[in-house]
Amino acid sequence: MANRAYCTYFDHNYLPRGLALYHSLQRHARGAELWVLCLSEACHRALTALDLPNLVPVRLADFEGANPDVAATRSTRSLIEYYFTCSPAWMLFVLNGKPDAEWVTYLDSDLFFFASPDPIYDEMKDAAFGIVPHRFARGLEGQRRFGLYNVGWVSVRRRNDGVQALRWWRERCIEWCYDRVEGDRFADQRYLDRLPEMFGGVHVISHLGANLAPWNFADCDLQWKDGGVEIERRYPLLFFHFYGVKRSGGYYFNSHRLYHAPFSSLMKHKLYEPYTAALAEAERAAAPYLKDQQIDTIRKPVATTLGDRMSNALRKARMMSIRGLDILTGRAIAAR
Repeated sequence: MANRAYCTYFDHNYLPRGLALYHSLQRHARGAELWVLCLSEACHRALTALDLPNLVPVRLADFEGANPDVAATRSTRSLIEYYFTCSPAWMLFVLNGKPDAEWVTYLDSDLFFFASPDPIYDEMKDAAFGIVPHRFARGLEGQRRFGLYNVGWVSVRRRNDGVQALRWWRERCIEWCYDRVEGDRFADQRYLDRLPEMFGGVHVISHLGANLAPWNFADCDLQWKDGGVEIERRYPLLFFHFYGVKRSGGYYFNSHRLYHAPFSSLMKHKLYEPYTAALAEAERAAAPYLKDQQIDTIRKPVATTLGDRMSNALRKARMMSIRGLDILTGRAIAAR
């Protein structure tokens, strides 16, 4: 695995998710190196103290020192927008810092591996850049305004055409990277829509086991076979994107209702229960290093007017009622 490096970023709020990702990657791609851009000092202290093999923690300040043009955008953007701005620059930082890596792959910190990612690299054998489509389920066509491709997995090969595409993406994010849809742009994500047309060597990953998620599995036939989830009787599940999983009180909640996605017994027992167990274990491991650290919501709702505040209050009330319903119907998973 020396010719493949992975990278992600998160702060102390997402530390348990990041640790769950790391351990799942180590199980299914043993020895794979995961570079973590630590978006808070508390995160860096915790990862340094944990001293996990094949995990490389990098301070945000060190990354910014090497990328002053990225750092210069920080005052003009919200925290989440600044983090989005960092995505391609962080990949390039790792590519430069890991000279023996042929591939550098960015992973969202809420991914979790259930099998080896080898089939993805086999599929990308002649490519220089790899992106994964959202594959929105029927009824979710409106979600395409956020982009045809998902930043959850992005791969770049150490090849001129791959680096050229990565540098173009980096420049665009420095120019504009905001948490709103504006024309053909949204955050760091919709820039990916242009890559297949602009650059040679860009491969759209077709393996249905890559990036299964609440927004795309409703149209898929899922079965349990030979100790794993199989999609359309052909594709083993490689990794799931556990977007929107939240812990509140003694329960973990998911985002399936947001995407009108079913929550079958297979989904609950074979995917979400293993993931939430991994989260709980990671929370226990991280707890000694985060004793006095406040947990904050990074992606905050806009509240500039009375209308905004009323809308946010209604949204919160609806969320609480949905969570109550999820507990009653067994969709919520009790923390262990």
